[in-house]
Amino acid sequence: MSVNLRPDKYLKYLYLPNIIGTQRTKEILSVNPTVLPVREEAQEVVITAYEYDATTINEKVFDDIKETFPYKNTDKISWINIDGLRKNDVEAICQHFNIHPLLVEDILSVGQRPKTDEVEGVMFCLLNMLYYNATKQTVEQEQISIVLGQNFVISFQEDASRDVFNPLRDKLKMPTSKARGRTADYLCYVLLDLIVDNYFLVMEKIGERIEDLEEEVIRNSNKRSLAKVNQLRKELIVLKRNIVPVRDLLSGIIRSENELLEDRTTKYFKDVYDHIVQAIDLTENYRDMMMSLQDLYINNVNLKMNEVMKVMAIVTCLLAPATVIGGIFGMNFENVPLLSNHWGFWFAMGAMLLIPIWMIGAFKKRGWF
Repeated sequence: MSVNLRPDKYLKYLYLPNIIGTQRTKEILSVNPTVLPVREEAQEVVITAYEYDATTINEKVFDDIKETFPYKNTDKISWINIDGLRKNDVEAICQHFNIHPLLVEDILSVGQRPKTDEVEGVMFCLLNMLYYNATKQTVEQEQISIVLGQNFVISFQEDASRDVFNPLRDKLKMPTSKARGRTADYLCYVLLDLIVDNYFLVMEKIGERIEDLEEEVIRNSNKRSLAKVNQLRKELIVLKRNIVPVRDLLSGIIRSENELLEDRTTKYFKDVYDHIVQAIDLTENYRDMMMSLQDLYINNVNLKMNEVMKVMAIVTCLLAPATVIGGIFGMNFENVPLLSNHWGFWFAMGAMLLIPIWMIGAFKKRGWF
């Protein structure tokens, strides 16, 4: 019988920062815009192009970025999706589609704040797609850049293995879908809408963890519960950092007077704006709940401590009469009352028993326990 050993699963616990969770804190806070991070070249690049109108659609997968160049001069709507970023590929396609070099730097950047820009006839949107890793119980982010031009949309993704655009791909294959009969700005709206909708799926997972943790803290809180509270607070920081700036991004699109945006499409962007505002409110609610959970944990700890101190105080009070009586009859004097009496011992024992019983009744009458 073969045994599959995973030393990495256990060796990580030998490193102290992994035990106390500081490594995740370092990942969250290690964002410095003054330092230019080095992006690693993608090992795998998947280039997919959709060219469509109300009656036809063509889907092609390319290996060379130059094969997408003909989509610039076409009367149909084109969506070029690039999964996996390589500097030469990004620079080549941006140069061909007249995308400004400043936007190229943003596409190749790491850890950028979500934003929107209008430069030389194109509209540029940069934000993050969020995923929930059930194994690590963390929120993962992937930067995506969307370039809207005349009759084309180009999207740049970091990870070639996942995204949230499968519903759009399915809609484009349906002749009766609204996306097939609209312009490129509507395609840009659908991409943003799917990204924002996926935020709610991630927050739903976080909400389930908060509910389970709340029940755990109420029923049986311990140091592990406090560690879980701190971990969830870190994940909420990731959520807030990625969700809140998207409101400004959508607000800039709504206020824009760019010719690439039709008036009838503005109402769709307003709908996404309403969704992101709702997501922000939900994030704030989660944050308040985590603060309440932390206070609840501290209150439970104090309550347990008070219970222990109350029991110890009661026991001390009940033993006090016996201690006093035993001390009196243990004094080295010859003339101690009842010391030589035949019933003296039983009188002392009776007093030691009856006085604590009377004290218990008095404590209960006063509601002390």
